[in-house]
Amino acid sequence: MGGAMRTSGRGGEGQKYALTSDEDDADFWGFAHEAEGLFTPLPDEEGTRRVHLTGCLPQGGLLESVSHVGSRRALAGNAWFQLLDGDGATMGSYFVNEVTVIDVKPSTCGAGLVDLTLTLWCENAVAGAERVWDLIRTGHLDRTGMWHELAPEDRRAWLSVTLWSQEYQRQGKADAPAGQVFTLDGRHIVDRDSFYCAIGEAINGPGGYFGWNLDALTDCLRGGWGATTPFTVHWDSSAQAKARLQERVPSGEREVALFDLLLEIFEEQGVSVILR
Repeated sequence: MGGAMRTSGRGGEGQKYALTSDEDDADFWGFAHEAEGLFTPLPDEEGTRRVHLTGCLPQGGLLESVSHVGSRRALAGNAWFQLLDGDGATMGSYFVNEVTVIDVKPSTCGAGLVDLTLTLWCENAVAGAERVWDLIRTGHLDRTGMWHELAPEDRRAWLSVTLWSQEYQRQGKADAPAGQVFTLDGRHIVDRDSFYCAIGEAINGPGGYFGWNLDALTDCLRGGWGATTPFTVHWDSSAQAKARLQERVPSGEREVALFDLLLEIFEEQGVSVILR
């Protein structure tokens, strides 16, 4: 989660992104209106991304690299790529490696601004995530069930944004005290990702995060992510969910159905699950 809430300062109207050096928080690289290519799908989920920043005013280490396009000094280094809300506050950040400027042109976004083309490495910018960030930015991620109709690959993007935005969305809100009862709606749980979408929403409301793999779920159950054990989960439509969560997953030296393993994890961490 490092860097997820680094402060970018205030951008001008329409500026959705900012870059800050990973090596020095004071080395601010500038804002941008758009970042086309950041969420472009990559072969094998890895590789160099080609990102086009529009409406950028380069500063610090990025400005220095702009003046050396075509040479080795065009490599600015590693940075935090910040996503901004309408007030210029940071909603979340991605760590990006080897940011290199390969082209610069005057921008139509305003006098003195430029459009930059960069290459960079970014492990966590999942294809499809941009739409979810836009929902948070515009205040439209405001009701439960918005993930229900998503395709499987888009549910993964949804979960990635709930993770990287959770600190911003919770705004310092304390965990619910021990003894709380949460209702988990099982009607739309069809696989492991939809389970994580549903449990995140049950604990933390629309767009809420409470794990996106088994290890992360266990971590969340240890506190600091919205709930304090012991607590109770009323799992509605649990028979439907159980029928769909029969994927065999390793647990120690054995394999068990995902549904059964989830119940074991809850029990081990002090959560009572009432199947309804």
